[in-house]
Amino acid sequence: MSKQFASAGDMAEKKISFTEIGRDLWAFTAEGDPNSGVIIGDDSVMIIEAQATPRLANKVIEKVRSITDKPITHLVLTHYHAVRVLGASAYGAQQIIMSEKARSMVAERGQEDWDSEFERFPRLFQGHDSIPGLTWPTTTFNKRMSVYLGKRRVDLMFLGRAHTAGDIVAYVPDENVMFTGDIVEYHSACYCGDGHFHDWPATVEKIRSFDVDAIAPGRGDALTGKAMVNAALDSTSDFVRSTYRPVAQVALRGGSLKEAWDACRAECDPKFSDYAIYEHCLPFNVARAYDEALDIDTPRIWTAKRDAEMWAQLQG
Repeated sequence: MSKQFASAGDMAEKKISFTEIGRDLWAFTAEGDPNSGVIIGDDSVMIIEAQATPRLANKVIEKVRSITDKPITHLVLTHYHAVRVLGASAYGAQQIIMSEKARSMVAERGQEDWDSEFERFPRLFQGHDSIPGLTWPTTTFNKRMSVYLGKRRVDLMFLGRAHTAGDIVAYVPDENVMFTGDIVEYHSACYCGDGHFHDWPATVEKIRSFDVDAIAPGRGDALTGKAMVNAALDSTSDFVRSTYRPVAQVALRGGSLKEAWDACRAECDPKFSDYAIYEHCLPFNVARAYDEALDIDTPRIWTAKRDAEMWAQLQG
């Protein structure tokens, strides 16, 4: 087990892929780094997920400009995490859309999350000096809203708590394609530090009920074809359940966080240790699962100080 915290030592650049997953629908992926999505309408473009910095956002914009010169008018943020939202200023979008709950989480814990993730993921925050501040939406909604890019309709929906309490998905019905954010991952660990373990699998099943032809997940390769989509849905739910179950058993018998960590590793290492950011996510996942087992419904706010204290506790 690496003694270096989170992804502090991960400084290697990732190979970018830009995959068409439906007509004028694209997934920007980078070997387990945060993904973005591109939806091209009749006369404008919607981006899903901003990236961590304007520097990284410009890599998305470069790919967009390789296929269209239509203006980027809408930016959809599936949740509030810093690595997803702080690059927003680069796009110059007229509308920045979040769920109402995600906006409340920016207000409640956005700065703390920024400070915490800056320490965890130094590579993603190269060029951070260009971030103008916290990203705030111009438009919010509770359950569902539709955005029309000319004739193309994009349905934005809150299907249930999962990766955070405010996750949304973007569904493009004319191509039966969905952008799920971090509710679904592919060969990448789920970050559960702000998660809701009891709710997450049911939210995954709501996504499955759409029977989509392709998904752009939060991390990992674009999912094309129903077999690949269903495999990713299955593995995401298995990851969440396999993380929670052993940790809850330890917590409910009064065991320590370190014992819960050992139990989680025994269950998850054989299945998931080769997943992207597995070691990065594991301490946060164990800590949150431990809390949820003890009926702490709202995830406690992660700060750089809390990160360090938790990591020291897990090192024994």
